[in-house]
Amino acid sequence: VSTQSTGDQAIACAVQFDNQHCGIYAGDADSYKDFALVFDPIIQEYHGIGGDATHNSDMDVSKIRGTINPAAPVHSTRIRVGRSFNGFGLSPGITREQRLELEGLLKNALESLGGELSGNYYPCWGWTRA
Repeated sequence: VSTQSTGDQAIACAVQFDNQHCGIYAGDADSYKDFALVFDPIIQEYHGIGGDATHNSDMDVSKIRGTINPAAPVHSTRIRVGRSFNGFGLSPGITREQRLELEGLLKNALESLGGELSGNYYPCWGWTRA
């Protein structure tokens, strides 16, 4: 689903701050097609791939092999989700209201986890360290 992101939104962060790693950020999934002449060479250089490279998603969880020692004491885990929600814009193309709506969906999903996956949800806004 397109959120109709613009080129101005894609470069806004770099215009405002001169210390950005890349300087251009896709506002939605369609941005990669709409601005392919700009994004493709940057992505190829960043990842060291050719123009004929393809991305294949494999969502088979059974293929994930961890390298963390099972005896290691894990006290917390941070989950960063930055790009995988159909119908919501990416960082430069999402409004505050949409962020809050997305946060609500994520909070409900995370709070439904049980057993060893259960835990505490701490929102980005309004929490302080204990």
